[in-house]
Amino acid sequence: MKPFKPKSKVLITIFLLLAVITLSGCWDNRDINHRVLPVVLGISTVDEQYKVFLKIPKPDDMSKNKIVSGTGETISMAVDSVSRNMESSVDLLHVKLILIEQKTAEKGMNDIMAGFMRSREIPPKALVAICKEDLNEFFKKLQDSNVKATTMFDFFEKNAGWNPDIALTRIWEVYRSIHSYTRDVAIPIIGTGRTTAIEQSGSAVIKSGKMVEQISSNETLLFNAFEGESTQGKVEVMEHASVMITGNSMHHKSVLVDNKPFLKTRVNLKVVILETKGETSTTLIKEELKTLLTERFNKMFAKIQKSEADILGIGQFYRNKISLKELKNWRSDYYRNMKMDIQFEIDIQNKGYLKTI
Repeated sequence: MKPFKPKSKVLITIFLLLAVITLSGCWDNRDINHRVLPVVLGISTVDEQYKVFLKIPKPDDMSKNKIVSGTGETISMAVDSVSRNMESSVDLLHVKLILIEQKTAEKGMNDIMAGFMRSREIPPKALVAICKEDLNEFFKKLQDSNVKATTMFDFFEKNAGWNPDIALTRIWEVYRSIHSYTRDVAIPIIGTGRTTAIEQSGSAVIKSGKMVEQISSNETLLFNAFEGESTQGKVEVMEHASVMITGNSMHHKSVLVDNKPFLKTRVNLKVVILETKGETSTTLIKEELKTLLTERFNKMFAKIQKSEADILGIGQFYRNKISLKELKNWRSDYYRNMKMDIQFEIDIQNKGYLKTI
């Protein structure tokens, strides 16, 4: 057996010391009791500065919350100003909703979205909404009415208060649309309600990071259908009946003729009849629903086409038909002049005692 050499002992000691250094990786972590976790981040601009509002649940009672605010030249500086004056550090990792004042959205959100994606302090899957009111007044009304801390997020949660006529748009989707030639987005518009805490007022049409148009809640339903969101649960009221949509699917056929795009879309809807008025038939109900949805779509498409905002992502169907060089001008040269034919096919699931003429 070889004797133990002092030189080997020194090498082992150095190795153990290096191992101890690598084990101290959490030296800068803060205990959760010394952090505040906002669930909503509000953003407005005041005199070329950002003003942020943080909605923070109270640890001792999660049904209650407090609103704190701060200003700065950047959003990070504004959040730091809030954190500096609090007893705990502000952690934005659990923010679920970004609420942007409408005036700020109309000026442009490019820097805001780029900052979120670059800093990674806020999850890119956080939802984005626009507030039609002054954020000071909006949050003050919510606080005075003792609204629960999670109410605003639950409004957009599919397992809670979400409806198919409410757009669901996330940070990464807004950021993608800013840098895309063929895709824009719609962002929900909310405010305080008369009889409810929050009221939805349709959706803002966002083109290149700016709000350029607005569509109604009913028109948002069609936007969601194009996005692949289920329209299940939406009730449509007509002259002779009320129906509820239980399922939907779409088929598209795109062609390019003489550099002019044409798109034919067929929307298949499954519906159940909730009520009828007087004597009616399945044929009449189908025709009324087709007419209602077709007129609604044509009205919406005329608005977004005029503003050159492709929130339906129609340009995606032509990426393999147009060169990359020409694709840069999709909105101005192609989309603005395109023709679209949309057809609704209605399948009534519960005909009951209705006439089938």
